[in-house]
Amino acid sequence: MPRLLLLRHAKSSWSEATTTDFERPLAPRGQKAAPLMGRYMETNGLLPDKVLCSSALRTRQTFAEALPFLAGDFDALFLRAIYDTLDDDYLDIIRENGGDAATLLVIGHNPATHETALALAGTGNAEDIARLEEGFPTAALAVIDFEGADWSGLKSGAGHLVSFIKPRELQAADDPEGETAD
Repeated sequence: MPRLLLLRHAKSSWSEATTTDFERPLAPRGQKAAPLMGRYMETNGLLPDKVLCSSALRTRQTFAEALPFLAGDFDALFLRAIYDTLDDDYLDIIRENGGDAATLLVIGHNPATHETALALAGTGNAEDIARLEEGFPTAALAVIDFEGADWSGLKSGAGHLVSFIKPRELQAADDPEGETAD
């Protein structure tokens, strides 16, 4: 059963020193949230066989901050198409690049990350679906399971939303007095 992990990049900086949107780095809050989500993935056995990551700086930095927690061998592709997508979702990118990965991690941007999760989550816990419908904050993670052998036949509504976790929820559990991560 294939599993999709959709991770939105962590909070980025809008400093004046940044020359383009593509080159925006993580903000300090994002530098805290990304490893928090990486640790969550490790603790919960959400380890990818393959990673598809936007080649924008903030997504590459999100991946780098989570990477120490992603044990095991996996392939990673950095795709400009994830940043440049003109569509509302990543379905075609996943179909074309997911291959036979049992667990596929996609690190991307909104609104496409949110729209992809909404398009694919046909079933799931009603509370998680309602929370997902409200929005997809930075560094949030949607875990969606599918029937089938590979990603080439991916269809809207075919997934089961297993969980939707926001970094703020992890921050609250980890440090109730600390600054929220998302």
